[in-house]
Amino acid sequence: MVKIGDKVTHRVRISTSDAHYGGGLVDGAHVLMLFGDVATELLLRSDGQEGLLRAYQVVDFLAPVYAGDFLEVVGEILEVGNTSRLMKFSAYKVIASSRDPKHPEEGEVLSEPLLVVQAEGTCVVKK
Repeated sequence: MVKIGDKVTHRVRISTSDAHYGGGLVDGAHVLMLFGDVATELLLRSDGQEGLLRAYQVVDFLAPVYAGDFLEVVGEILEVGNTSRLMKFSAYKVIASSRDPKHPEEGEVLSEPLLVVQAEGTCVVKK
């Protein structure tokens, strides 16, 4: 049964293979892919089937993401239609990579999660 407020969270480490730009910077499209994964889990839990992330109404890129960072990616159902689900997505950096070439194995556990990307999107399911 679909409910407003249903929420899922994924925690992932960003790999060096995800870096697209110099200095280990990751492109924003990678975080949007993670939002798609969260949307898929929400739809499977709420509707029993995968759906399609049809459109983003809002996307805000607020801080850079680098290889080695750990992100917590959250999705929440805001509205429920007959075949559509409006969702809110947030990605928080919880551990920052060191980005120091002399000590790439180091990182910093952030005292407060840093919001790096937020979005709203509409998903559709077959009925």
